[in-house]
Amino acid sequence: MKNTTLGIILILTVILTGYLISSSDTINSIGTNTITGNVINNNDLIQKVVLSEKDLNYYPQEIRVKANQPVSLSLDDKVKGCLRSFTIRDLGISKYLKAVTDTIEFTPTKKGTFVFSCSMGMGYGKLIVE
Repeated sequence: MKNTTLGIILILTVILTGYLISSSDTINSIGTNTITGNVINNNDLIQKVVLSEKDLNYYPQEIRVKANQPVSLSLDDKVKGCLRSFTIRDLGISKYLKAVTDTIEFTPTKKGTFVFSCSMGMGYGKLIVE
């Protein structure tokens, strides 16, 4: 019985280690031009932000956008579990983004730093409106 339990623990450790290594490699390959709030449509001035997941948290943990310009925020396919339930409480934003095509669209009207998180508060970051 002890050998079986030890074997199961060893197998689970190997699987978890492999997952963490593979997710770390794919996150490092993500370009930075879509995760920093850059303007992607000059006619409408829409700021597109795509968040990913790294170390069981949002990546990047700090994003910057301009005030009074529309923001389109989405989560890529690396984001799993409760992190897909995205909230910015101080801006009244709360939405479950089931698919990578789901977006949250809003226009921040006041400057400042706003905390974003999953609905459970386990994953978090900062939205800086300049």
